[in-house]
Amino acid sequence: MKIAFASEDGKTVEAHFGQCERFSILQIDESGYRYLESREVAHAEGEGEVDKIESRVAAVADCTLLFICQIGPAAAARVTRKGVMPVKVASGTRVAEQLEQLLDKLKNQPPLWLVKAMRQAEQAGQMSG
Repeated sequence: MKIAFASEDGKTVEAHFGQCERFSILQIDESGYRYLESREVAHAEGEGEVDKIESRVAAVADCTLLFICQIGPAAAARVTRKGVMPVKVASGTRVAEQLEQLLDKLKNQPPLWLVKAMRQAEQAGQMSG
C-alpha cells in the first residue's frame, strides 16, 4: 500500500496538511518498504482555501495512509472520503520510525484500523505496487 508523509525533508513529519508543500510517498507491504517519490503540491494563481485543500487531497488520493502533524476537520473529511486515513503524529516524528512500526504491525497482528485501511485500499486497487 502507498503511504504519504507530510514532510519537507523526506525524513521527518513536520508539516500541517493545509500548509505542506511536499509529500513523501512510500510503498509498504509485509516484506518491507521503499521510497517511491516526492510530490510537490500544485498551486494555482489566486487559489482559495478550498483549492489549497483540494490540491493537497489530489496529491495523496492514491495513498492508504497519510501521516501529518495537524489537519483541519474539513480537510480530514475530504481526505477520508477519498479512502485515505489521516494519522496525526508529533512534529519531528521520523518517517523511518513510523515505517518500522507499521512493518511490525503488518507482519504480526495488525490493529483493526490498519486492517480496515488495507481492505479499503485493496478494494480500490491501491495495494498493488
